[in-house]
Amino acid sequence: MTPVQNMFDEFRQEFDSHSDRRERLIKASRDITILSKNTIFLLHRIMNEDSPDAAKQSKRAYQSAMKKLGEVQALYASLKIELQGDLFWRHYRSVSPGLQEYIEALSFAHYLGHASLVTFDEVQKTLLDVNDVPFFPLPVEDYLLGLSDLTGELMRLAISGIARKGGRDRAQEICTFVRQCKTELDKCTPFVKELRKKQLVTAQSLEKIEDAVYAIVVRSSEYDLAPEILDDIISQTMTNFTYRGGKGLRRDFFGDDEHDDDF
Repeated sequence: MTPVQNMFDEFRQEFDSHSDRRERLIKASRDITILSKNTIFLLHRIMNEDSPDAAKQSKRAYQSAMKKLGEVQALYASLKIELQGDLFWRHYRSVSPGLQEYIEALSFAHYLGHASLVTFDEVQKTLLDVNDVPFFPLPVEDYLLGLSDLTGELMRLAISGIARKGGRDRAQEICTFVRQCKTELDKCTPFVKELRKKQLVTAQSLEKIEDAVYAIVVRSSEYDLAPEILDDIISQTMTNFTYRGGKGLRRDFFGDDEHDDDF
């Protein structure tokens, strides 16, 4: 082969290597996305079970989720060689979707286990090898986008569990937490391209939580009943809750139709 042919043969090998690596990373990212979504479903499933002890329930959900997320971390460990040096940034778009989903699942589990927001450093620590060397540098953009997605899962948790014992208090806590997250994440929208769109969804999620909490708090204040009795009544009547798109929630609380238009 002539020198020119050898040069082009090297180009061909480089292109083939790049294409093969890209396909492997896309497949791995899809697997990570699926495992992360399954972890989120697992958390909701456990939290929707009837339990006399909400604290133990949250702890069990957290522990189960972290065990499941260990499979994701093992996948990232296997990709370390594929993402060394500048290879991570060359293939960033292939791994970013799965990484955001992983951060969403991890932050959801962390909230249930610690009632706080997972920090950037805590996420990075889950992506270290045995020598504490990162598999790859964690992009701040993916961290913020994953946290923005978290608010949607917290909205589902608040509304689905509001009829259970302690659900009213939890919904109010989640409402405050999501409002704080939205306030801080909104400050970052000028610097992260995709964050503004996600924050619009966050605003809708917050509105739904606020509508549900408003309905429960206002109507509950009209009745001088013990919290346990209120929980039972809410549990029996929450089936009348229906979504009205982005307009919030509507229901005939305590069988009273007088204030339907208020919601």
